[in-house]
Amino acid sequence: MRLAEILKLLGDENRLRILNLLLEETLCVCDIENILDITQSNVSRHLNKLKMAGILSASKKSQWMYYKMNEEFLAKHQKLVEYLKEEFSQNNVFQKDLLRLKEQKKGNICELHQNDKSEMR
Repeated sequence: MRLAEILKLLGDENRLRILNLLLEETLCVCDIENILDITQSNVSRHLNKLKMAGILSASKKSQWMYYKMNEEFLAKHQKLVEYLKEEFSQNNVFQKDLLRLKEQKKGNICELHQNDKSEMR
């Protein structure tokens, strides 16, 4: 994918927030939906765009889709990823999202498939 296309995709705050979370760990759609407090259809639309661009990879376990950063993308765009991480670390919205991720992990909001997630790691 060309740099211009990547940067265009990263021009959406919700997609940036999703990347911030997925730079931390593999998550299912419902995890992202709960943390960001946006609808499942909105989350899925953003995830699909990022996946089609090669930024994310996905796998299905039972009825749930899990997303993570694409290893090839991370390797090819190390400096961009470092820059994003630095910017995320200095922004309150992104930091609050990471706090909600930690809280969600403690509270097991998606309890129905926690065992599935642990098998993927």
